[in-house]
Amino acid sequence: MFENYLSIMIFVPILTGLALLLLPVSREAARALGLAVSVIVVLLGLKVFVAYDGASGGFEFTEHAVVNESLGIAYSLGVDGISILVLAAAALLFPMVYLLFATRAKGYYANLLIVQGAMIGALAATDMVLFYVFWEVMLLPIFFMIGLYGGPRRFPAAIKITIYTIAGSLLMLASLIYLGIAYHDQSGQWSFAMENLSAMSLAGPTATLAFIGFMIAFAIKIPLFPFHTWLPDAYTEAPTATTFVLSAVMAKIGVYGVIRFVVPVFDESFARYALILACSGVVGMMYCGIAALAQKDMKRMLAFSSASHMGIIALGIFCMNVQALTGTLYQIVAHATSTGVIFLMLGIIEERTDTRTIDDFGGMAAKAPVLAFFFAVAMLASVGLPGTSGFIGEFLIILGAVKFNPLIALFAGTTLIIGVCYMLWLFQRVFFETTNPRLEHFRDLTAVEMLTLLPIVILIIVMGVFPQPFIKKIEPSAQQQLAAISTTTHIAGTAQAGPNLKTGEL
Repeated sequence: MFENYLSIMIFVPILTGLALLLLPVSREAARALGLAVSVIVVLLGLKVFVAYDGASGGFEFTEHAVVNESLGIAYSLGVDGISILVLAAAALLFPMVYLLFATRAKGYYANLLIVQGAMIGALAATDMVLFYVFWEVMLLPIFFMIGLYGGPRRFPAAIKITIYTIAGSLLMLASLIYLGIAYHDQSGQWSFAMENLSAMSLAGPTATLAFIGFMIAFAIKIPLFPFHTWLPDAYTEAPTATTFVLSAVMAKIGVYGVIRFVVPVFDESFARYALILACSGVVGMMYCGIAALAQKDMKRMLAFSSASHMGIIALGIFCMNVQALTGTLYQIVAHATSTGVIFLMLGIIEERTDTRTIDDFGGMAAKAPVLAFFFAVAMLASVGLPGTSGFIGEFLIILGAVKFNPLIALFAGTTLIIGVCYMLWLFQRVFFETTNPRLEHFRDLTAVEMLTLLPIVILIIVMGVFPQPFIKKIEPSAQQQLAAISTTTHIAGTAQAGPNLKTGEL
């Protein structure tokens, strides 16, 4: 039966956020209202996730209304195995921000609601114009959250991320216009529906330029090397809750955009440049991993860590086989939960100590054993320990990388060791060794903080021990998405024959 769950999840946060900006509401009331709305979104998101069958790999919970018939623009929504886990994560994680952090103004909570609704809209859109609208709406709240409420160097960081994102958006818009014109030339009609655009045959230099335009836009958002340079400043200067949103959800929408739009529409160009893109992902993993080792600020270290992990998530797309793509979709949620929780706990630590410098810590495990345990679980999931969610996704991606190109897989697997080094080093320095005198009165997690973080910690373990209920919702859609790439396309430099991408068979 048709239910407009997706529209409610999109517009209730957006409209509530706009109302908070316009009405004379206190900070406390804004926080309570934001929490209530985010809980509603969580309940609807869980309903969609549980009810989604996924066996056919097609879209469910679809909504459709014509916006402009002459241009073929429609308000079209739906979820499939490609979007279901990312959408569930976008719904599930936001209430934690309202529960854990207070702020100085109602405007922060208003922008947080708007960005949540826009993110869900981008994940649910099946019309490319609608996706682009929500993609653009996401930017403005992030600009204000960093520029108004960030650290001492918040203005340069806000301007930098805005310039990068706008540049990518303009390239995407130009490519989107090209797709609409190309579809009209081939069919005599206007349409921006994904099912229509993916059926086109695109070739030639103009199609390649459009492919590059989309890839740059998504590479900036992921971020993929060498488009990552905005990330360390933005993550470091943003308020912790904003860093959490950027790392846990927004970066994943860049990966989602490549899977949803680039792979089926530009199948030939994607296959042609897959090896170069895979190398970019591995180089980003290595560079950002090594950069993380050199950091003295915990937040900046975790920023580079997040960029490094996004490299392996992106690598799973470029390997173009079912194992790697399934691993990418799984790792999106695994990384969102593990790294997201680490950023939130870092925010709690910073609020109580007024510092993020690693040398200022030590012996915190004795003062806050529950915090140390939660941090350890999230940290071990981040480095891919078996029995945690991070292991499943990384294992599938590396397995797919071996099938795609063994040398790429070797470098990716080796680079993961760097992540283990800096995360264990961070944990040792902060929670063990000699207790720093400034932590003498540091207190453990409160009951509210513990109950807020506990469900995510449990989810990390459940996804690591029982992955199949999640994978079965992903795999059929992953097979359909990869079937868009012709098996006859030769990928230069591939070390061995790839899988049968039309059927998903190995």
